[in-house]
Amino acid sequence: MEAEATYVQKDDVIEFIRANREIFEKKLLSEAVNVASKIHDILQRGNIDLLKNAEKLVGYIVEQDEESLIAFAEIEGFAWAEHSLTVAFKLEWVQAIRRTLWQFLNQFEIMNGTFSDKNDFFELEKRINDQVDQFLNTFFLSYTKYKDELLNSQRKLVEHLSVPIIPISTSVAVLPLIGMIDEYRMQIIEEKVLMDISRLKVQTLIMDLSGIADMEKNVIDHFQKVLNGINMMGSKAVITGMRPELVRNMIHTGINFVQKAETRGTLQQTLRHYLDIEKMM
Repeated sequence: MEAEATYVQKDDVIEFIRANREIFEKKLLSEAVNVASKIHDILQRGNIDLLKNAEKLVGYIVEQDEESLIAFAEIEGFAWAEHSLTVAFKLEWVQAIRRTLWQFLNQFEIMNGTFSDKNDFFELEKRINDQVDQFLNTFFLSYTKYKDELLNSQRKLVEHLSVPIIPISTSVAVLPLIGMIDEYRMQIIEEKVLMDISRLKVQTLIMDLSGIADMEKNVIDHFQKVLNGINMMGSKAVITGMRPELVRNMIHTGINFVQKAETRGTLQQTLRHYLDIEKMM
């Protein structure tokens, strides 16, 4: 197949590749068999033109435009992550670009005889391979960064949904807390509580802790600061359902919620109490 290909001769490598674009693309597709069958799907799914981008990447590599190469890799990493495209395809595609570029450089050398010294060739080999590796490294860092940010965003959304502030009247709301409360979740609770007190105009927030067995000392300390924030927002905090394990831990750590919030036995008793007060008003 290569013997039948008729190359247009050019004195510049980039011009040589552009003048022989059809041959380059044909060789590239033959090198990346698995990706070749997915080119149309990737274009439809992510509006990513693999052949056009391959030519752009080769241009940055040959012209040693490292700044543009890194910026392009970051954009590519973001796009592939955003559209959940398979990174294995990307790796196969870039390695196919590397092999195809070297085939073209070999053909360019045959037609132009540019490498009079083998040291020149080895220097070129190192430079080009280093830039391909730089592209891949930057691509994967960008891809991973986007995926990590997406996971954190999804986790934060789930955590927000696990902090349900439920209005039971025009001025009273309930926050039932269940499960493990770590420092990260306490930050979500702080953010959600302060935002919803302002949004819902909550005057009394009943926080039911019956679904929490225990808290670490740093989490208890953070919770106390949340109670401070509730008071600063002009709202009253009422805590119900504290279990013996949690109370014991508070005693031993010297932290007490009593000065920051009213404490009551059960959520049912507390709701009855505050709803009766509202009826009397």
